[in-house]
Amino acid sequence: AQQPGTPLSDQEYRQFFKFLRITLQASTACHLRELYGCQNSLVQTLDKYENHGVIPQGPVCSEMPGYPFFPNFCTFSFYRCIKKKYFLKV
Repeated sequence: AQQPGTPLSDQEYRQFFKFLRITLQASTACHLRELYGCQNSLVQTLDKYENHGVIPQGPVCSEMPGYPFFPNFCTFSFYRCIKKKYFLKV
């Protein structure tokens, strides 16, 4: 364990910045979703990429307490964006 207040190791810095870069990309995708909605072709391309080429149809089940399902993938994605839980899966 590192001593509190000491700088990160080279490996720790690589992980730290890798996470920030991924989070920034997810945040940007959310911003596009908020601006243009789920019917936008770029947003749909991102949704397809996230789901191996197909946007799920119908309700999306969730293991989150209080949120057992969402009516569709778009609503689920908006929820993730609002809560900043970019990597939440179901």
